[in-house]
Amino acid sequence: MIPSRALCSARRSIDWHLYKDRALVEGFFQKIKRNRRIAMRFDKLAIHFLAMVTMAAVLVWLA
Repeated sequence: MIPSRALCSARRSIDWHLYKDRALVEGFFQKIKRNRRIAMRFDKLAIHFLAMVTMAAVLVWLA
């Protein structure tokens, strides 16, 4: 959930821990999609695509 604006009269409650976790996941996918082969989905077979995603995840983890 996106936090409501400061000028809004009805403010929504936000779970900041969940918001932080979501931001981490989105950042991880942005780093993985920097690899052109994953972003464009060049691989035809699902197992090859999964292998490339795994390899990209390992490279992100090591960096």
